[in-house]
Amino acid sequence: MIKIAPSLLAADFCNMEQGVRMMERAGADYLHCDIMDGVFVPNISFGFQMISRLNEITDIPLDVHLMIVQPERYIERFAEAGSDLITVHAEATDHLQRVLKQISQCGKKPGVVLNPATPLEVLKYVLDDVDMILLMSVNPGYGGQAFIPAVLEKVADLRRMIDASGKKIDIEVDGGVDLSNCMQLREAGATVLVAGNAVFSAKDPERTVRELRGEAE
Repeated sequence: MIKIAPSLLAADFCNMEQGVRMMERAGADYLHCDIMDGVFVPNISFGFQMISRLNEITDIPLDVHLMIVQPERYIERFAEAGSDLITVHAEATDHLQRVLKQISQCGKKPGVVLNPATPLEVLKYVLDDVDMILLMSVNPGYGGQAFIPAVLEKVADLRRMIDASGKKIDIEVDGGVDLSNCMQLREAGATVLVAGNAVFSAKDPERTVRELRGEAE
């Protein structure tokens, strides 16, 4: 079954709770929270306080995507704030396996993120340490970018890698996901779809979440 993770980066920051309530009614599986530091990516979003507040107001699991350099500096704080799953970029740390263990030791589910041009080879020795692998289908830092079609092949390659390992690891895709490509992504092997503008810029965000799930399945 496909899981839908609406990205709060595209929600109304002046009325975030309204967006959360809509996603609860829509049956969202995760709330995807993009944490940007203005260094690893050319943008700044929100931090610990927002995660803590979200954790207080909803039971939807928080899928916290750290787009920050040296994420190991902040794992404990994001864990304490209420993250359920924490994903870190392979490109942002020199000690990826150590950071993944750090997340696990905090009692949270660990995941790795790869930018579009980062090869899957970097995952070879950390498959034992992850619950999710997030493939970026845009270059991270801004919402509303166009989906990079080459990522479909990358998803299929990753599906084969995971299946060959015998492990149960979710494949999440983030960037330009909408009704035009969600079925292709599911067919390629994705199990979690992040959708930002496609959901929150829609006339009926709740219906759009349901349509994304229905179309993908």
